[in-house]
Amino acid sequence: MARELVVKVTCGIEAPERANQGFTVAATAAASGVPVSLWLTGEAAWLAVPGRGHLDLPMATPLPELLQTILEHGHLTVCGQCAARRELTEDELLPGARIAGASAFVEESLREGVQALVY
Repeated sequence: MARELVVKVTCGIEAPERANQGFTVAATAAASGVPVSLWLTGEAAWLAVPGRGHLDLPMATPLPELLQTILEHGHLTVCGQCAARRELTEDELLPGARIAGASAFVEESLREGVQALVY
């Protein structure tokens, strides 16, 4: 079985290159068959809301395409506290995205054979 990857993106449209890098790494791994879990925290939480957060970055794959790949082949999670601070519910997120807390992140990150990256 392939090694698993947990990616946490901690920024949104205020840091488009860093955010895009996290999404690109997660989508590339997912498309390659690597089990991927992408976590969105802080301002990145908005990127899981349809119609919010456009990363207009030259020479980058558009965010909707990256998100589609991640949702088709991996998991997308928004931090529970981050969602609450922004008054977001799962019903407002992209279909297939979930809200979970720190204990779920720790559990995923500490499993045997997992590589965690933070952007």
